[in-house]
Amino acid sequence: MINRYTWRTLTLEAALAIAALITMIPIIGLVNVSFKDQRNNSEALVIAGNYTLENYATAWREGFLGAAIANTVFITTVSVAVIVLIGAFTAYPIARIGQRWSRWVFYLFLLGLVIPAQLGLLPLYRAVSGLGLVGTPWSVILLAIGGGMPFTVFIFTTFLRESAREYEEAALIDGCGPVLTFVHIVFPLLRPAIGTVAILNALAIWNDFFVPLLYLSGSGQETVQVRIHSFVGQYTANYPVIFAALTLTSIPILLAYLFLQKNIIQGFAGGVKG
Repeated sequence: MINRYTWRTLTLEAALAIAALITMIPIIGLVNVSFKDQRNNSEALVIAGNYTLENYATAWREGFLGAAIANTVFITTVSVAVIVLIGAFTAYPIARIGQRWSRWVFYLFLLGLVIPAQLGLLPLYRAVSGLGLVGTPWSVILLAIGGGMPFTVFIFTTFLRESAREYEEAALIDGCGPVLTFVHIVFPLLRPAIGTVAILNALAIWNDFFVPLLYLSGSGQETVQVRIHSFVGQYTANYPVIFAALTLTSIPILLAYLFLQKNIIQGFAGGVKG
């Protein structure tokens, strides 16, 4: 069957192109302001006046962005890896055991999606402080894992409940125990859902500001969001330097998407399909 190029296709492509241009407007303004001299008072989308690279040098030097990016990458990578592993191990028995307790455990995780995390702010801080983790990346990692588990268990459990069990049953007949069946059969089948979970959790952890501000301020191990906030004063803000810092700290996420875009698309498509 030959797919013909119709007016409907042209209209759809034009609409998508316009939507893409509208989406690019804030990015263009961000990059444009990041190169402007501090005395350049032209509008964000207007290309006029003096431009300089000094904003990027100032942001990198005074914001200690190199160390901040490294800290954020470490926190995000470790948190997402642990979230995926523990979430998958937790969701497997919940999805496969048809007992009443498994349903109640699933509902308990769902409860974590609707209860505001701010309700446990004080006891959590006391607990983390008692462990001696305040001021270290492990405090943020610990809270990121706890915060990401309800959503992760929900996605994995839903995916497993709608997936076929034939491969698992065949592995059990061949003598594989539950653990080996999970490692060799179930976990590889979870790859589409893993892609979705990893992407959404990584974005949430990378962009998180409040938890790193609370647990890492003044420690020298701040994340990029906290370091960017340091350029904002009580009465003034150096917006060209702030926008330069935002541009620099966006590069790792953009590079990750550039190299992993095929897996990201497959992860979203498979996760939604599952």
